[in-house]
Amino acid sequence: MRKLLNTLYITKEDAYLKLDGETIICECNGETLIKIPFDNVENIVCFSYLGCSPALMGKCVSKQVPINFVSPYGKFLAKIYGETKGNVFLRIQQIDKFRENKIKLAQNTIAAKIGNCIQLIKRSMHDKSELRNDEKVLRTIDYLNLAIDKIFKADSIEMILGIEGNCAKEYFSIFNKLFSNNEFVFEHRSKHPPLDPINSVLSYLYTLATMEFSSGLETVGLDSYIGYYHSLRSGRVSLACDLVEEFRSIVERFVITLFNLKIFSDKDFDKQLSGAIFLNDNGRKKMLTHWQEKKRTVFMHPYLKEKIQFGLIPYIQGNLLAKYVRGDIEEYPSLLVK
Repeated sequence: MRKLLNTLYITKEDAYLKLDGETIICECNGETLIKIPFDNVENIVCFSYLGCSPALMGKCVSKQVPINFVSPYGKFLAKIYGETKGNVFLRIQQIDKFRENKIKLAQNTIAAKIGNCIQLIKRSMHDKSELRNDEKVLRTIDYLNLAIDKIFKADSIEMILGIEGNCAKEYFSIFNKLFSNNEFVFEHRSKHPPLDPINSVLSYLYTLATMEFSSGLETVGLDSYIGYYHSLRSGRVSLACDLVEEFRSIVERFVITLFNLKIFSDKDFDKQLSGAIFLNDNGRKKMLTHWQEKKRTVFMHPYLKEKIQFGLIPYIQGNLLAKYVRGDIEEYPSLLVK
């Protein structure tokens, strides 16, 4: 079983990473902030504009440790990664398999996503007794259940996209009801840019999750840029975007927990003149600290029937998809959260 190592998050905008032998050093204005053994790190996420030394980038490429560059506001900028493990024949199989089975794969993925949303709502109903008789919440659950049936009757990607979009609108219309902390309000899903603190944290974590799935896919030899549901676009890791759909409810549940536990305050966010709201440095540190803790917690994987750490989900789902592409299993088992 793959061992979950550390993801190194560099949140300071003026920080610089370099390599000294087998040690990663983070400097800021000439001062050494941290030193960490290279072998303890499996992923690097830089919110810094200064970046990394060529020596460190070369070491990461040779050891298959991805470096992700993200703006301080959470926008993915670029990724450095070494040669993909695997072989060209697996990638040819990936393309052929996705062309032949994209409808079926998309149906299973989006049905799993919607089913996971239903489970999230039901868990919130367990935590908040007033939701159990809330007519709008109950109607949303019924709507999402009916949508799953429609997904499996759809005969095109466009139809599935339409059903998914309607489900997202219905789901996020009751999302604010799932929070017990009234200091922050979620009115609707806003992405570019986020217009409230909850949307800001959601967008940040969606970006991080997508990068982690991209790394997991590359590790098992699949091309993260060739997907079956999201359209192919230069620079977009379409397959990672596909698989992260099944994972979104985990992110959303995590965000609900953070706000309900009052981890954040107004001081953790900066408001721009445009109305956009972003996590500041202190807010990012809080979020990333708790995200790392979350990744180390365990759950029972519904397909493997084994307890695994949440942080291994991108690798495990990528490995299961690779098995499906190779023909080792008849169907890719989408992630279903219980």
